Amino acid sequence: MVIDEVCNAIVRGDSVKLSSFATFQVRDKKERIGRNPKTGEEVPISPRRVMTFKASNVLKNRVLKGHLGRKGKANKA
Repeated sequence: MVIDEVCNAIVRGDSVKLSSFATFQVRDKKERIGRNPKTGEEVPISPRRVMTFKASNVLKNRVLKGHLGRKGKANKA
């Protein structure tokens, strides 16, 4: 049920903040010219709405501590 509520809010265009975890937002992107990396051909990219995810500082710090902890164990092995 919680996931459904978060999804419904994002579809409506609302911002969803989960304290100590992250913020989900919807933003509009304008039309732009892109390039096919294989052929180099320029192609228009249509305007669209995208969801963004911004991790909280609490989450970022936990990930960093976990990474540093594993890195330290790898050095001892």
